[in-house]
Amino acid sequence: MRNIKLTIEYDGTDFVGWQRQTNGKSIQGEIEHALGTILQEQVNIIGAGRTDAGVHARGQVANFQSHSRLSLHQIQSALNSSLPESIVIHNAEEAPEDFHSRYSAKKREYSYTITRTPTALDRLYSWYVRYSLDIERMQDVAAIILGSHDFEGFTKVGSDVKHYVCNVVTSRWILKETRLVYSISADRFLRGLVRALVGTMVDVGRGFLTHESFLKRLENKLNYEPCSAAPAQGLVLEQVIY
Repeated sequence: MRNIKLTIEYDGTDFVGWQRQTNGKSIQGEIEHALGTILQEQVNIIGAGRTDAGVHARGQVANFQSHSRLSLHQIQSALNSSLPESIVIHNAEEAPEDFHSRYSAKKREYSYTITRTPTALDRLYSWYVRYSLDIERMQDVAAIILGSHDFEGFTKVGSDVKHYVCNVVTSRWILKETRLVYSISADRFLRGLVRALVGTMVDVGRGFLTHESFLKRLENKLNYEPCSAAPAQGLVLEQVIY
């Protein structure tokens, strides 16, 4: 049995997310359907990150097991011929038998893009924030979350996880002309975590929340109203490190 690893780029605009669902098209579902036709066998593909509806990826990683004797090049070429143009397989490679795209990952990196001026072409890949933002204050709270923290106060209610601790390796805002890009990497991410962090940091930048309020949410996590969540379209899974 072969264990095949894929590196995938996708535009999540028209999908219900990575995970297979009954209420619409998913990235996982499209790839599994294509693989089933190409390999003539039922395939279950596992993704490193279960991105939500409207979220994009430049470097999603997935793996699946197969008995097929097709070459990696044949599999990659056939996939790119079969899949919608919004999904591209950049690489296919043999992986060790015990490789698991989700559990073997050491670090994942996401970016979130905010635009300061209206844009027609980039509206599906960024969040237009018309309000004045104090970037220095946003940078300060971004630095607070470095290291290991319990992020229960920043995740979606009902998330089915054993614990809420993530070890954040990088967390910073980068100003690029009229764009403000948030870059974050960590050993793991909770459901909706990046969008919640970005939305709450924007509230700090607007003056809606103080530095102290952000810190209390991080430290205490309980008895808080749901935090602001940035819209999905600005979020990109950049890469997964093994």
